[in-house]
Amino acid sequence: MALLDRIALVDSLDVGSRRVLVRMDLDVPLADGRVSDDSRLREGLPTLKHLLAAGARVIIAGHIGKPKKDGKKSTTSLEPVAACLAELLAQDVVLADECVGDGVRKVIHDLRDGKIAMLENLRSNEGEDSDDETFARDIARFVDAYVNDALRASLNASASVHALAKNVPIKAAGFALKRELEAMGRWSEAAERPSVAVIGGGRVEAKLRLMETLIGRVDAVLLGGAVANTMLAALGKNLGKSSVDPLRLAAARDWFARAKQQGVETLVPDDLMCGESTDSKSGRCHSVDRVPSDAMALDVGPATIEAYRQKLMRTKTILWDGPMGFTENPAFFAGTEGVGRAIVEAAGYSLVVGDDTAAAAYKSGLAVRLSHVSRGGPASIELVEGRSLPGVEALRS
Repeated sequence: MALLDRIALVDSLDVGSRRVLVRMDLDVPLADGRVSDDSRLREGLPTLKHLLAAGARVIIAGHIGKPKKDGKKSTTSLEPVAACLAELLAQDVVLADECVGDGVRKVIHDLRDGKIAMLENLRSNEGEDSDDETFARDIARFVDAYVNDALRASLNASASVHALAKNVPIKAAGFALKRELEAMGRWSEAAERPSVAVIGGGRVEAKLRLMETLIGRVDAVLLGGAVANTMLAALGKNLGKSSVDPLRLAAARDWFARAKQQGVETLVPDDLMCGESTDSKSGRCHSVDRVPSDAMALDVGPATIEAYRQKLMRTKTILWDGPMGFTENPAFFAGTEGVGRAIVEAAGYSLVVGDDTAAAAYKSGLAVRLSHVSRGGPASIELVEGRSLPGVEALRS
């Protein structure tokens, strides 16, 4: 089934004078009481502007902050987010002092065509993360239509993306969610061959799980970061103090064998940029066979960048998940930037997933030249792996 099958799109709805709740990704970083990075909010502007121009009464909903481990509600307010959106839209955004209750009813009752209100942090109510049906119905009472425009939030069955969508008969995907699903669909449903996956970063267990789903779907995998270190260690290389997951060595060897059996070429680094620690001001290049015992691999080397570039130049579809090195230190950003530039230079379709990869793409200035840089974080990776998302499935008619 195609990712957008049986999902209505926001521009197909008749929204004039209707109360339309838009689930957005409002979980943005704050500094000194202000939004320090508004890029996630900008992703949702096309949907908001479309609805406002059509005369809808727009109600924005979302959360900020991680769920508390003790299950208690969040006390973080969306006030700075409402202020930032008001600046971006050049119109007032009225923030309710709660997400359900009498205060919300009054704010929504007073809302006029082409105006916007925002519910307070959904995680201020314990029913959000527990997908509570009663909480969802309390919101649905003052909603005529529902639009999900937040791929990241769709990962889990929370009330605002799952139970609420089931309680509002008129529902659709917003423009940001549509773009994400189209991009993931192009990768999973219509990828041209040859196809290559560039996999880097840490969290080796998760990377191996992703790589397992790629067998049979890609022609080659190019490795960097801690996952490459672990693969090299599994192949018998001594990498000194490098970040290696010792619990995944057997799994790495098994994957390598299965990939070879299925005709998937695996490219690992030939050389590495090494330092004494992650704080090193510069690195020294070593062959993977000659990493000093007191050094740690923190990036791929120039020979590896060139080998990967040559491979990428002959590719029609590229998936990129994870940086090639320890990009938190600028001294070890060259490998990620070099491979990123090669992905841009390749003539094929390029899909970037994962927060660290997206951050690297924007940091290097390459994001605008890549086919699609997902802002869905772990949700986009789940889709690449072929899994379904509760928030997306709840939109299907």
